[in-house]
Amino acid sequence: MHNLDLEKLINNELNCAAFQDYAPNGLQVEGRPQVQRIVTGVTACQALLDAAVEQQADAIVVHHGYFWKKRSAGGAGHETQPLEDAALQ
Repeated sequence: MHNLDLEKLINNELNCAAFQDYAPNGLQVEGRPQVQRIVTGVTACQALLDAAVEQQADAIVVHHGYFWKKRSAGGAGHETQPLEDAALQ
């Protein structure tokens, strides 16, 4: 499945458009375009990234993402480095 199709599926199932939220919802880090293996977690953190790499996941789905209101999706260095490291593995 393409990652953008996965995002649409999740957004439709959860009816995200019906809820106001102070945090951005949806795809935060694009990652691999084709998704076959997904790791899920409550909060995006280094331990979850490490587990996803170990499981050779193509995508991670979490309730609490990396980026919140008033924070750029570009992130700060300490936030984006684990994402870059995980993408290289």
